[in-house]
Amino acid sequence: MQKIIDRFISYVAIDTQSDPNSKSTPSTEKQWVLANKLVEELKEIGMVDVSIDKNSYIMATLPSNMDKEVPTIGFISHFDTTPDFSGTDVKPRIIENYDGKSIILNKENNIVLSPDYFDDLVQYKGQTLIVTDGTTLLGADDKAGIAEIITAMEYLVNHPEIKHGTIRVGFTPDEEIGRGAHKFDVSKFNADWAYTIDGSQIGELEYENFNAAVAKVTAIGKSVHPGYAKGKMVNAISLINEVITQLPKDEVPECTEDREGFFHVNHLQGEIEKAELELIIRDHDKALFEGRKKLLNDIVENLNKKHGNFLSVEINDQYFNMREQIEPVFHVVEIAKEAMEVLDIKPIIKPIRGGTDGSQLSFMGLPCPNIFAGGHNFHGKYEYVPVESMEKAVEVIVKICEIVARN
Repeated sequence: MQKIIDRFISYVAIDTQSDPNSKSTPSTEKQWVLANKLVEELKEIGMVDVSIDKNSYIMATLPSNMDKEVPTIGFISHFDTTPDFSGTDVKPRIIENYDGKSIILNKENNIVLSPDYFDDLVQYKGQTLIVTDGTTLLGADDKAGIAEIITAMEYLVNHPEIKHGTIRVGFTPDEEIGRGAHKFDVSKFNADWAYTIDGSQIGELEYENFNAAVAKVTAIGKSVHPGYAKGKMVNAISLINEVITQLPKDEVPECTEDREGFFHVNHLQGEIEKAELELIIRDHDKALFEGRKKLLNDIVENLNKKHGNFLSVEINDQYFNMREQIEPVFHVVEIAKEAMEVLDIKPIIKPIRGGTDGSQLSFMGLPCPNIFAGGHNFHGKYEYVPVESMEKAVEVIVKICEIVARN
């Protein structure tokens, strides 16, 4: 337990926030700090063929210790954290033998992690939790996954009696801004399949995710003195507001669950002469996904007919549902499920209400379902991770390697 705690805390102390407005890879220079640390750590624990490329993608190998052919499998996590919340100067706290009650994260600002609101907390009573100080995120997404992969590889190095085939490890930048797999060299990684260790609570096993797109609507207006504006002024803010009000009001993140899709307005700025709306579009069903994009295009087209051509829309696909790539090789899911069951972990097989590097990698020829890393409440100050869940993730990784070798 102490080893994985120390490893994880050393990672979250390094700010690796990514930047969606940057064109470089990685999108922020500070991601290199942790990337270079991970390279040295992989070498220290005995991994071979450790490499980091010009875009900070890390790969390493644990050679097979068997005398027969065994599929090469991989484990992948990302080291950036979300730009949605500060990851600077993270000060994690360790709560031992959690009593099941509210945790005061920050007394000065009255920030409380309460099981009355976050009811998942109750299941970890008696366990060791790592929480924030209420001013930053924690970074368990996905530094917990990295700590678990490296700890599992170290365990296999130190226990050669455990038979396994060739294991590949990969760590990526910029996953949180949807670019984690964009420059991942699948042929260099050279695995038959892989698992991202990037899920949430213990037991999660995911092989389907949203189809995703990002959209930007721009309105160009005409500013005229309001006293003389009749028939002349075009208020770009009002046009953007009309777009928003014509979107289905209940098809938003806060009103949907499971496989239900949504529109999510995440940025809005403007003045009379120009206003811009940014939103993301999500749906598990491909036909419904295409229908959502068509709806937004239709709204803009109809408003242009009503007001004149003052609106434009740009929609770009981000990633697609990996289920169609995983189902033909479903044994990769069954192996992970078996590993959990052997370890008395109840598999929670459900669709991801988001995406991982694995969704893109699956379409790049590397089938890649997602396994829990243990954290909760990602992307904010209420984030926490139970250490026992991290330990179980390590055990699942080791057990998958054993099962693949045995089969």
